[in-house]
Amino acid sequence: MESRFTLVFADGACSGNPGPGGWGTLIVTPDGAVTELGGHEPETTNNRMELTAVGKALRHLEKTPGPLHIHTDSTYVIQGITKWAFGWSKRGWKTAEGGEVANAIYWKRLMALLAQRRQTFSDDDAKVEWRYVRGHVGVPGNERVDEIAVAFSKRRSVQLYVGPLQGYDVAVHDLPEDMSLPAEKPRQKEAAKAYSYLSEVGRSVKRHATWAACERRVKGVAGARFKKSKSPEDEARILEEWGVKPQDVQAED
Repeated sequence: MESRFTLVFADGACSGNPGPGGWGTLIVTPDGAVTELGGHEPETTNNRMELTAVGKALRHLEKTPGPLHIHTDSTYVIQGITKWAFGWSKRGWKTAEGGEVANAIYWKRLMALLAQRRQTFSDDDAKVEWRYVRGHVGVPGNERVDEIAVAFSKRRSVQLYVGPLQGYDVAVHDLPEDMSLPAEKPRQKEAAKAYSYLSEVGRSVKRHATWAACERRVKGVAGARFKKSKSPEDEARILEEWGVKPQDVQAED
C-alpha cells in the first residue's frame, strides 16, 4: 500500500493578515506525475489560505483513488480537521463558549470534500494522513509550496510545473523523520464560569445564559451596556450599580 500513496504539500500566505493572500499546492501521484497549483485572493487571512490550499488539493484529487499523505506546516489545519471540527459541527458550528467558529465556511468545505472521498472510494483508497512539517527549515516540498503561495499573494510571476517527476527539480521525497505535531501549549487558566450575562438597552435589562445571546442584543446599539456576573451576589451588585431592581430584570426570550 505504501507505494500507492499520493504525496501532497500545501501552504498559504498572506500579506497583512488580513490582506492579499495566496495558496500553493504540490501533488505527486504514484505513477510519478507532478502537478503544481496556486491561486490568489485579494482580501483574506493566512489561515484561510492554508485551508484553501488543502481544499484545492482534495478537489484536484477527487477522482484519484489511493491514500493521501498531506503535508502542511499549519498546526491550525491539522488540529482543526482531526479534532476541533467534529465538535464544532455537532454544536451547529459554534465554539464551546457559544461564539461563531472562525472560517466556518472553509472548514465545512474541507469536511465535505473528505466525506465525498469516503463515499467514493473504499476505506483504504479514501485514507488521508495528515503530516506536520515545520516551516522554513529546508523541507524541499514545503519550501516550494511556500514559494508558490508567497508569489501569488504578491502577484509575482511564478511558473507552475506540470509533468513527470523525473524532470522535476524539487526533492519532494526528502522528508524529515519526525512529522508529529509539536506538543500543545498549556492553556491559560480558564476564567471563572459566568453566572449570568446582563444587557441593558434603553432602560430594559435582560438576563442571558450565554455571551453570544447577550452580544446579539447589544451589538451596534448606541448607549447599550452589558456585563458578566460570576455569582448571584455579583449579579445583585451589578444591578445595584445600574440602578435596577432584580424583579425588573427580564429573562432572555
